[in-house]
Amino acid sequence: MRAVVQAMCVLTVLAAWAPSLSAQWPKRPTPNVPKTASGEPNLAAPPPRTADGKVDFSGLWRGGGQNPPEPSPDGPPMATFRDVGANIKGGLPFTDYGRQVAKMRIANNSKDNPEAHCLPMGIVQLHTQGAPKKYVQTPTELIVLFEASAERREIFIDGRGLPNDDPQPWYYGYSAGKWEGDTLVVETGIFRDDGWLDIIGSPLTDMGKVVERFRRPNFGRTEIDITVEDKKAYTAPFTVRQNQRLMLDEELLEFVCLENQRFGTELQNGLPPK
Repeated sequence: MRAVVQAMCVLTVLAAWAPSLSAQWPKRPTPNVPKTASGEPNLAAPPPRTADGKVDFSGLWRGGGQNPPEPSPDGPPMATFRDVGANIKGGLPFTDYGRQVAKMRIANNSKDNPEAHCLPMGIVQLHTQGAPKKYVQTPTELIVLFEASAERREIFIDGRGLPNDDPQPWYYGYSAGKWEGDTLVVETGIFRDDGWLDIIGSPLTDMGKVVERFRRPNFGRTEIDITVEDKKAYTAPFTVRQNQRLMLDEELLEFVCLENQRFGTELQNGLPPK
C-alpha cells in the first residue's frame, strides 16, 4: 500500500525477522518438550496440562506475518493483519457508520493507525501481527507478553466478570476468561471508541465486545477463534481464526517502538519510510 501502510509493514517484518538478525539470550533448550522415537521434538504430541488438569498455553508463539500457520479446514475464515475480514465471503458486515469510518481511514492512507504512532494497536492486531508472543499461565490469569512494542495483556481466569462500575475504557479493554472443557473462552469489553482491528482501519468502538476461544489441539499449535460484536460498527457479529506455532529454544527480544521512531514526521512530510 502507500506510505503509512508500508511503514507499519516494515515494523512487522523487522519484528518477524528479529530472532535471525540478532540474538540477546544464548539459546537454551525449551524444557519438557516431548520427543519422537528419533529424538526430534514431537509437536503433534498432546498438549501439556497444569497441576489442576487444565490445558497449559504457556510458551513462546508466533502467528500471522508473512508465513502464518496453515488454516484449519473446519474452522472459520483466517484473519489477516492488513484486513481482518479479507477471507470473509462478502467482507465485513459494516453498518453505515462503520463503513464510513473504514473508508475515511483508508482514504487517509491509514496514517492514524495506533501502531504507526507507537500506541497500543489493540488485541486483534496483536493476534494477527507476526512478531512472537509469550504466554505465561497461572491458576488465576493468562499473561501475554508481546515482542511488538513490548505490549502486554492480562486475562483473568479467577472467576471474575467484567467490571460494571463505569470503568475507564482501555485500548485492550478488560478481559475475563472461563474454561469450557479444554477451551479457554475470554470475553473482552469496555474499549475506547477509536479502535482499529487491522491495518486498513476496520473499526472497533466503545460498543464493541470481543470473545476469544483459545484451544491447544497439540503440543505445537494453538487455535484462536475471535468473534467481534459491535452494533455501532457492524450489523452482525463475525468470527475469524488465528493459528499459532510454538517457537522452541527462543526468547523475546527487546522492542522499543519509540526508539529512533521517525515514521510520524516522515509520513506527515509525504516521505517514504526508511
